[in-house]
Amino acid sequence: MHLAAHFPGVNNTTVWADPRSRSQIEFSSFEHLARTAERGKFDFFFLAEGLRLREHNGRVHDLDVVGRPESLTVLNALAAVTEKLGLAATVNATFNEPYELARRLATLDHLSAGRAAWNVVTSSDAFTGENFRRGGYLDRADRYTRAAEFVATARELWDSWTPDGTSRPFTHEGPQFTISGEFTVPRSPQGHPVVIQAGDSDEGREFAASAADIIFTRHGTLEAGRTFYADVKARLAAYGRQPDSLKIMPGVTVVTGDTDAEAQENAAEIRRQQVSPQNAILTAEQIWGTDLSAYDPDGPLPDIDPVPDSEITQGRVRHGDPSPSSRLRSSRGGPISIVARWRALAEAKGLSLRQTVIETTTRQSFIGSPATVAAELTAFVDERAADGFILVPHLTPGGLDDFVDRVVPLLQESGAFRSEYTGSTLRSHLGLPEPVWKG
Repeated sequence: MHLAAHFPGVNNTTVWADPRSRSQIEFSSFEHLARTAERGKFDFFFLAEGLRLREHNGRVHDLDVVGRPESLTVLNALAAVTEKLGLAATVNATFNEPYELARRLATLDHLSAGRAAWNVVTSSDAFTGENFRRGGYLDRADRYTRAAEFVATARELWDSWTPDGTSRPFTHEGPQFTISGEFTVPRSPQGHPVVIQAGDSDEGREFAASAADIIFTRHGTLEAGRTFYADVKARLAAYGRQPDSLKIMPGVTVVTGDTDAEAQENAAEIRRQQVSPQNAILTAEQIWGTDLSAYDPDGPLPDIDPVPDSEITQGRVRHGDPSPSSRLRSSRGGPISIVARWRALAEAKGLSLRQTVIETTTRQSFIGSPATVAAELTAFVDERAADGFILVPHLTPGGLDDFVDRVVPLLQESGAFRSEYTGSTLRSHLGLPEPVWKG
């Protein structure tokens, strides 16, 4: 089993009001979570990134992080206070250039002695794109085309230095990039930093099969995980790859307690904290596409129809986009069908608006005693629903402590997870070979 830690904040799982919640900006928060992950022998530490302050109804979205430091800069600092833990940064292929980003990633790989990883994401979001390019964005159809050539170009740059330390000129000519020169950073300890792809769409799966070492995904049930796992692994052969050359690691949340019943109580309280009355209205506004401030979050659902193609929310994925992470935020339609399902659920269970949001959007992945959680995680791997997990805690920075202290020892005792690191690079943790030099 492979394990990674996701620094929380750029999502709606984070609980801001808990007294144990600390800064999203101070280095001590990043250091605490990274040191905890390394103490637990995790494969890597994973940072998300936002490229524009998100807005809702014309105002900065106050339930998300503002002022988060740039990811690679944070990871370079963490390289100095960790020894084995992999360091993964989300960096957008739509709004960066291969030469500059390849240098930054190779530098991190050198500074960390071979622990760098790049989570490749793309964007067709014109709102975010206004910060970067004339016209604001790439067409959705072009974003994976650019990303595939971006990754290939970065690998050409990394391979422009021979394994024995000789620099060679490079030239790349393609639809997206035409560049030439000499790369300034020698071949790094891993050869290439580990490449992660985040995405569940058919395009994302194909891109991961062709170019990634890890796919960061979401699926809520064992059966959904097995279906996704089988589909992605089957795509690898077309690219001459073996099934174990791509690790499938869904993002998951975990809540524990001394007993399964106590864990369920803890999970219910966390869900109530995650969905405050204000957050319930905000979440509903993303679906209805209009101002719902006049509605009582503890009252019934709005009695109006959703506004199609609303732009009330800018800089984030609208509810209704395909995402297996939620039973109701699925590919079975857009806002109109979601509202219909919410109304049916609310009527059947007698739920208020806030209770409906809690019921449909924030259920944790694994809930139970440490023994129950360890057994369920192991079952997902044994049943080929995942190769491991990226844990997304609800608290910063101490949200991983309980898992490392109480669940990891059980996984180690059963042989499902390592007791010690056996190598020094992220590729060694993941069981991935060093890339063959193609200079």
